[in-house]
Amino acid sequence: MGTHLVSSLNLLGAGLLGYILPFLVVLTIVVFFHELGHFLIARACGIKVLVFSIGFGPEIVGFNDRKGTRWKISAVPLGGYVKFFGDENAASVPDPAAVAQMSESERKVSFFHQPVWSRAAVVVAGPLANFVLAIVIFAGIFSVYGKESTAARVATVQPGSAAEAAGFQPGDLVLSIDGQPVESFGELQRIVVTSPGQALHILVNRGGVHENLTATPVLSEVKDSFGNVHRQGMLGITRAPVGPGEIAVKPVDPLTAIGLGVHETWFVIDNTMTYLARVVVGRESPDQLGGPTRIAQIAGQVWQGGLHSGGISGGLVAIIQLAAVLSVSIGLLNLFPIPLLDGGHLLFYAVEAVRGRPLSERAQEVGFRIGLAVVLMLMIFATYNDILHWTS
Repeated sequence: MGTHLVSSLNLLGAGLLGYILPFLVVLTIVVFFHELGHFLIARACGIKVLVFSIGFGPEIVGFNDRKGTRWKISAVPLGGYVKFFGDENAASVPDPAAVAQMSESERKVSFFHQPVWSRAAVVVAGPLANFVLAIVIFAGIFSVYGKESTAARVATVQPGSAAEAAGFQPGDLVLSIDGQPVESFGELQRIVVTSPGQALHILVNRGGVHENLTATPVLSEVKDSFGNVHRQGMLGITRAPVGPGEIAVKPVDPLTAIGLGVHETWFVIDNTMTYLARVVVGRESPDQLGGPTRIAQIAGQVWQGGLHSGGISGGLVAIIQLAAVLSVSIGLLNLFPIPLLDGGHLLFYAVEAVRGRPLSERAQEVGFRIGLAVVLMLMIFATYNDILHWTS
């Protein structure tokens, strides 16, 4: 009995440290900066901020700053919100009764009474903060660790593969894909895995002679070291060992690092939008969409992989890098024109700017109900995918 109890506690502790804790660290970083974007622009516009919360539900711990904002950590750590003066709830829906009774001085600091451009700036600041966070993280990693620059040289070509059909030969050095320079085999892999079924125009150096090849990566299922199955494009080539004079990593100056950070952030945006577009037209399965449990699993795996390769510092770098990717995804998701999300608010403000007056309370209420239904359906679908993933 005692042995079983100890084993259960050990498993619980391993689960907490291995999955839940990395997940909460990543999510808290991303949510904090998203809400900080809303908060900072609201303060700059003279809007009174009542609450800055990490998490939902009952408050665990908090404090009031000099301007009366309640900063707190709440019991359900799956998001966060900023509540403005005059809001009825955390979704920034105005309280009609409170709005009607406001004095002139209160109207000046009420979010509801701000010009449409000011409200739009506050709303868009959240997703923009997520993109800025990702750029800063990527740039910081490049500044500290440099940029991989090993040559994208082919060692072997798998018989019957897309690479063989395209005319690849051992020793080929890939110079560019669709006009985009390729500086490492890692860059080559990243482009290929995200381009299944797409014809790629590849320039290679073959013994000093440039050859133009056209290859179409084949959609394949690949299992990673943690047992997760991913569908991705495959050419059927292997990497050649780094030769003399082929530098593995080169230093990056701060300005270049920022440019690389922007490039990495745009890559995540482009890859995400391409995948979603393929899901809509039926070229991709939506089963790759996951919810909190999938994110927790990925966070745990990234943490463990970083620990094994680089110790505690390796784990921290891996988790911070995951936070950058997740930050881009959350920023992008919030820009979708769905009521309740930031993009839904921006859609309402765009209509208001065109009409010269806001939508009626009834129209906004219907919109928020539709948005709630859409968000709930997405959550249910993502959770269903998570359950299938865990049980498969």
